[in-house]
Amino acid sequence: MTEMDQSTDYSLPATLQRLRVPLGFITAILFVFGSQPAARSLAIGIPIALAGAAIRAWASGHLRKNAELAMSGPYAHTRNPLYFGSFVMAAGCAVGGGNLWLGLLLIGFFLLIYWPVMRAEAVHMQTLFADAYTRWAANVPLFVPRLMPYAAGQSRSFDPRQYLHHREYRALVGLSVVIGILVVKAVKNF
Repeated sequence: MTEMDQSTDYSLPATLQRLRVPLGFITAILFVFGSQPAARSLAIGIPIALAGAAIRAWASGHLRKNAELAMSGPYAHTRNPLYFGSFVMAAGCAVGGGNLWLGLLLIGFFLLIYWPVMRAEAVHMQTLFADAYTRWAANVPLFVPRLMPYAAGQSRSFDPRQYLHHREYRALVGLSVVIGILVVKAVKNF
């Protein structure tokens, strides 16, 4: 076995983690083609999807991957605000798409891919940050946010440089493309 083979993780969560973005693109394409948007579904779904993008943006401005345990901002409410924001974006797109079955499939696919990824990342964070992670995880839910922020968290403010560093604007660009296509489809069906 080579050194590269020894360091490669072939577990299901690791595989899903590597494939989540390409699978997300494929799912988005299938969703857009099968969607049946209308003015009303878009009026409800677009604000929900944009709220998800805002959650992702907020989270990325507090994240310093593998350097420190992020506990400020949205990380005081959920351990996975980026994934929660993605879920809200997907739910908004599902509503905007106007096809209940396709929307349920989209949300189910999201949970199928991201639940094992979140669990694997929890193990990784436990390894990196040991006791601090254990205390934080005992008080902050894995996915569904708590209403009141974790009081023992950091008091760091949003850093726009982190937002740019993590290239989080790509999620907004992708969402804008999906929304644009849904709007065009709704206008054609009108």
